[in-house]
Amino acid sequence: MSFNVIMLRKVFFFQSIVNPPFRDKPFRTGLAPRPIHAYTSRMLRIDQLGKRYGDHLVFQGLTRTFTPGCVALCEEESTGKSSLLGIIAGVIAPDAGDVRIDGHSLIHAPRQAKARLAYVPDDCLAFPEQTGRGLLEHVAREKNVPLDDAVLNLACRLGLEPHLHKRFEQMSTGTRRKVFLTAAALGDPAVVVADGPSNGLDTQARIVLAEQFSIWARDRVVLFASYDAELVRACGATVTTVAALRPQPG
Repeated sequence: MSFNVIMLRKVFFFQSIVNPPFRDKPFRTGLAPRPIHAYTSRMLRIDQLGKRYGDHLVFQGLTRTFTPGCVALCEEESTGKSSLLGIIAGVIAPDAGDVRIDGHSLIHAPRQAKARLAYVPDDCLAFPEQTGRGLLEHVAREKNVPLDDAVLNLACRLGLEPHLHKRFEQMSTGTRRKVFLTAAALGDPAVVVADGPSNGLDTQARIVLAEQFSIWARDRVVLFASYDAELVRACGATVTTVAALRPQPG
């Protein structure tokens, strides 16, 4: 893979975690949910999504409207979970269909759509020489929001604070993920997408993650892929599969 292609992928990925200003007051046990508006009943829509790699068809015709709450994709490997989440996050191009995030088309209005999204990827080593604090500060600048006490409180609750000065290449898998989970709290995302969000996390951080997902799910869509049955139960997630997102014959 060429150097230019790698850099383009990093640029597209970084754009996917840029969100608009967060203006809510801190919630007692985490970050506050944003005010509920009339459009919140249709925060995320996937319409006739299709993806293939060469001759291999991953999925086609995926169609669903997601309303506020936690939804967990819980199924075996190679079913297209990561591809679906990557398409919704705008880091993988679909071969068919469209995604609408808070009313914005990812195809026709990608900047507006991505501005309403937070993304925690499976691979959190996109910026090996960046420090944890450096990434949070960069994302905050891109979103034009402060790295405020509410966000730093989430980092502290996740046990991240002592590691913020480290470069990503020096961090464990779980610590890298904590940085991206904290970054997802910056701005005002309508949709949070996470691929394996509890992978590598210690017990206390998993408890905090479930609490935060529950808070976010009050007024936004939290869509994640996970084999962690305890996380799914603790945040009250609705369980589904990629295959179940195909329209059923009527």
